[in-house]
Amino acid sequence: MGTQAPSDKDYARNNSYEEKLAKQKAIDDWLPITSSRNAKWWYSAFHNVTAMVGAGVLSLPYAMSELGWGPGVAVLVLSWIITLYTLWQMVEMHEMIPGKRFDRYHELGQYAFGEKLGLYIVVPQQLIVEVGVCIVYMVTGGRSLKKFHDTVCSTCKQIKLTYFIMIFASVHFVLSHLPNFNSIAGVSLAAAVMSLSYSTIAWGASVAKGVQPDVQYGYKAKTAAGTVFNFFSALGDVAFAYAGHNVVLEIQATIPSTPEKPSKGPMWKGVIVAYIVVALCYFPVALIGYWMFGNTVQDNILISLEKPAWLIGMANLFVVVHVIGSYQIYAMPVFDMIETVLVKKLHFRPTRTLRFIARNVYVALTMFVGITFPFFGGLLGFFGGFAFAPTTYFLPCVMWLAIYKPRKFGLSWWTNWICIIFGLFLMVLSPIGGLRQIILQAKDYKFYS
Repeated sequence: MGTQAPSDKDYARNNSYEEKLAKQKAIDDWLPITSSRNAKWWYSAFHNVTAMVGAGVLSLPYAMSELGWGPGVAVLVLSWIITLYTLWQMVEMHEMIPGKRFDRYHELGQYAFGEKLGLYIVVPQQLIVEVGVCIVYMVTGGRSLKKFHDTVCSTCKQIKLTYFIMIFASVHFVLSHLPNFNSIAGVSLAAAVMSLSYSTIAWGASVAKGVQPDVQYGYKAKTAAGTVFNFFSALGDVAFAYAGHNVVLEIQATIPSTPEKPSKGPMWKGVIVAYIVVALCYFPVALIGYWMFGNTVQDNILISLEKPAWLIGMANLFVVVHVIGSYQIYAMPVFDMIETVLVKKLHFRPTRTLRFIARNVYVALTMFVGITFPFFGGLLGFFGGFAFAPTTYFLPCVMWLAIYKPRKFGLSWWTNWICIIFGLFLMVLSPIGGLRQIILQAKDYKFYS
């Protein structure tokens, strides 16, 4: 009895499967995260710097004043070490299955926790972080433009913050149409250079100003409750200064990979460079700023410096350029999610028009929320506690334990559990401080002022 010839049904099935694969590949080639895989290791360095160093670095001396010398330095250093470790885990897990790449945070979540549960755990948190950061950066960009205007032209007519946020948003209505991560590499490089520049201006000008007469380093809150709440809030500020993990896998997805040369090599090289730059930005600003001004330091160190006007104006412009790059880095995974849903679930055709409409709507929404709630920074301390701490401090550790199952009470097991407990601690405490800040700021707030 001879072998059976393949029937027409089998041919049809094979053809439809191949068509499906071809269609899937065409969509992946169009989506922003997977469309371009030819990034160099230094792309990952400046993408990571841009994602991690926020304009929040300028509020680190203020956070130090609410934490005090001992706890402040401890939290700064611990956060740096823990987040570097969890970032290494993410880089390792990107290609732990030969031949497969986890290009998005939620894909890794689905592998660790199951198809449905992984989505429910990761996507809401990732969206809170990314959309939240985009809104905060709208406000930060607008504020820095306003500060630049007021510093350079102190006699000019006052212009509302609302208009400055609109001016800042206008840049994104153009830049958001760059298709993928590799196409925003230039913007990201400029942003990374700017972050180092304004951090250097902040601590350099502080040194030039010298230690202020009658400087004090005690807690400035009058009541014990005030001190505790300020402490919680500052914990959140310092912890969330290290929140680049939400876009790490997406950045790594742009690096080419072969079995002989996996992408984790160049990616890790870029991460190390990025973390050295982060340390050069954070530690001098936080420690020197607090040392010079003590507990009278403003929540933005540039305000404490005031003069020389040209230097402070320039630093604010640098902040604007940096925040433009950061917005794009955090918006790209959101664009990817929106476009995936539109094309794969709602079966729209992947066209330029679809991308144009979807991205403009997103930029307009973040602008509108930023204009309506400029005290969103307090909101971020609140929401951020629920989303920043897990995605950065302990979700990678939980995934690592679920996938690799290290030996109980071994070094890896202990390290992961310490990170998880530290992250949970942050997740519970920082929203308390953030909520109090919102209540205090919202009391005398007027809409669209």
